[in-house]
Amino acid sequence: MPPKAADRGKVDTATRDQLLGALRRFVNERLRPAEAAVAEADQVPPDIVDDMKQLGLFGLSIPEQYGGLGLSMEDEVLACMELGRTSLAFRSVFGTNVGIGSQGLLMFGTDAQKQRFLPGIASGEITTSFALTEAEAGSDAASVRTRAIRDGDYYILNGSKRFITNADTASLFTVMARTAPNIAGASGVSAFLVPRDLAGLSVGKPERKMGQQGAHICDVIFEDVRVPAANLLGEEGQGFRIAMRVLDRGRIHIAAVYTGTADRLIADSVAYAAGRKQFGQPIADFQLVAAMIADSKTEALAARALVLETARRRDSGADVTLEAAAAKYFASEMVGRVADRAMQIFGGAGYIEDYGIERFYRDVRIARIYEGTSQIQQIVIARETMKRGG
Repeated sequence: MPPKAADRGKVDTATRDQLLGALRRFVNERLRPAEAAVAEADQVPPDIVDDMKQLGLFGLSIPEQYGGLGLSMEDEVLACMELGRTSLAFRSVFGTNVGIGSQGLLMFGTDAQKQRFLPGIASGEITTSFALTEAEAGSDAASVRTRAIRDGDYYILNGSKRFITNADTASLFTVMARTAPNIAGASGVSAFLVPRDLAGLSVGKPERKMGQQGAHICDVIFEDVRVPAANLLGEEGQGFRIAMRVLDRGRIHIAAVYTGTADRLIADSVAYAAGRKQFGQPIADFQLVAAMIADSKTEALAARALVLETARRRDSGADVTLEAAAAKYFASEMVGRVADRAMQIFGGAGYIEDYGIERFYRDVRIARIYEGTSQIQQIVIARETMKRGG
């Protein structure tokens, strides 16, 4: 079961409004003006990263006892919606610390593991990565081939991981590896906390990507890496369960981010349609343009309602595997449609780099792939619906 509401405190309304207001100002005044420069340089400037640390963004989901803000899931998704209104590379800087890079440790870590790593994760001193995907194990996450063989007080890791977010800056990896080579499938996989400085761990160069410049993904290679047995996360054979629990939560987070991105694209579309004139009148006055705006707004509102309801259910302690998959599926598909309509509303201008629409159009395409493809979400939704009997 996910953490009960008592485990993560919902802040009072005034405090939440203050936080969301600060994030809105940060997005509008600090991040949006830097969007083009970040895309051009493929790097988020260190001074902006420092500002993120000062705002506590690396510790949104980390309990206060470890130096984080300890937000509830509901409060976190509201924050994510604000942060989604700018280039997605910015959120990626701290996103793994808030989500997939820290949540396995929070849910399954020992007290000693939490005391050792969580304060640094919350402050941003430690950047985390979640190393599950391999060349032959993406959607088929239970087929990981990276091995971890017990050797006294250590496990020896060998293998490689593919497309790992923030791997080039990470100092701590949550790694899924097979501890029982003779057991096929999920039950042979375990999870480990692997510091970057262990001998034999190396990281490839950042991949050249279609979008989200400034957010990096790399290969991670393990060659006889000796990981202390004390760094086993949970118990042997629990790795797949940990991964799925982490991804359940991560899907809500991602769905919230892309709901915010849709809001940004709609606002830009409205502003452009109001100012752009054809045939002597604003293009917003033409019914087919207005229909695109209406469709986008309706879908964005539906996504927001679904994400918030799912977050509240998770805070209450309910099983939200189905709802998290549905939220991620709907929001990720929705933002693609909204980006496409924005491109159409902007017309030729949308295809030009200076307006930023083509960048968002490219950036949101990955939404339907990571944290589980749309097709994986459909499988999860159908399976869980069948379990519930409707």
